[in-house]
Amino acid sequence: MEVMVILVPLALALGLLGLAGFLWSLKSGQYEDLDGAAWRAIADDDPPQDTPPDLAQAKH
Repeated sequence: MEVMVILVPLALALGLLGLAGFLWSLKSGQYEDLDGAAWRAIADDDPPQDTPPDLAQAKH
């Protein structure tokens, strides 16, 4: 039972730390644009690359 003196305050402190982190993320706007973040993850940002001339001739 002596271990409860350590575990209960530790659990409360970790819970409050998680709550503080969640409230900070709400305040900083992390949940503002959920759809935009999903589309940015799958968007193709690189332009298509041209085939080098030596490889284009080897295919023919």
